[in-house]
Amino acid sequence: MTSTGRPTEPAGRGGATIARIAELAGVSTATVSKVVNGHSEVAPDTRALVERVIREHGYRRQKKPNRATLVELVLHELEGAYAMEVIKGVERVAGEHGLAVVLTELHGRHTPGRTWIEGVLARKPAGVITVFSAPTPSQQAQLASRGIPFVLVDPTSDPGHEFPTVGTSNWSGGLSATRHLLDLGHRRIAAITGPSHALSSRARLDGYRAALDAAEVPVDPELVHVGDFNVVDGLARGRDLLRLDDRPTAVFAFNDAQAIGVYQAAHEAGLRIPQDLSVVGFDDLPPARWAIPALTTVRQPLSDMAAAAADMIVGLTQGTPPAQPRVMLATELVVRASTAPPA
Repeated sequence: MTSTGRPTEPAGRGGATIARIAELAGVSTATVSKVVNGHSEVAPDTRALVERVIREHGYRRQKKPNRATLVELVLHELEGAYAMEVIKGVERVAGEHGLAVVLTELHGRHTPGRTWIEGVLARKPAGVITVFSAPTPSQQAQLASRGIPFVLVDPTSDPGHEFPTVGTSNWSGGLSATRHLLDLGHRRIAAITGPSHALSSRARLDGYRAALDAAEVPVDPELVHVGDFNVVDGLARGRDLLRLDDRPTAVFAFNDAQAIGVYQAAHEAGLRIPQDLSVVGFDDLPPARWAIPALTTVRQPLSDMAAAAADMIVGLTQGTPPAQPRVMLATELVVRASTAPPA
């Protein structure tokens, strides 16, 4: 029996039709249609009941050609070069397949709000790409029940193998950045991380620690500061590090924005880069090469990652699941003018 008091549909039948869902929920087919298509004019309790029936019995979409013309792209924020690189990658693939791109900004959050899913269901996109964020389990179930695939790019936590994901070799990037500084002769190497909940930040920190361990350099907790992937944070954490009695000779910032903040902190402290302080970033976004001096950084192929996710969406809409549910693209250390041997 289900929570609606009626027998559960036999499994393996492809889900219930709108008429069957309406019968099980005790509502009209028009009400079910509104819920399925994301219309807002349904009472919350009724919507919850219909969604519960859909989760329990599945939903059999009417068989007709897929005429979706949109790809939904969800970003935690739209400011900065990070977002632009992602948009360019998705737009490149979408344009090849005659799809438009709809953008949603989460204003720093990492899960979409409740009203977002209603808009998605109403728009009926070919698929959803979420970057550094993810739909809630309830939203995931709603997307799955309507046959709308989604792909996670640079997920904040381990998604397992249930959903397709595209990421980059953050551990290797953290290792190569730290090893570069060690090879130059640095031993007081600070790290400004991203948020502790972010999978990419934890992996970069593990790479940093692995490089120090391989060089038999102890990790000094005083030199590891938790940050938040932005310029202001890099400035604040950089100031803290440079005030230490035994200050670092090098800083590995876990993204380029933080590295630019460290540049400002060094300027305030009267230190020259790289003569007095070496700095390494992560991302290799376009502004990195125009910094003064040009920033040594780890290249994360954001545009290619986004394009790979869009390719997955196109394949899924055509009934072709990705050959690999988890795609991991390589990072690359790009050495420029912000690193040198310690004075």
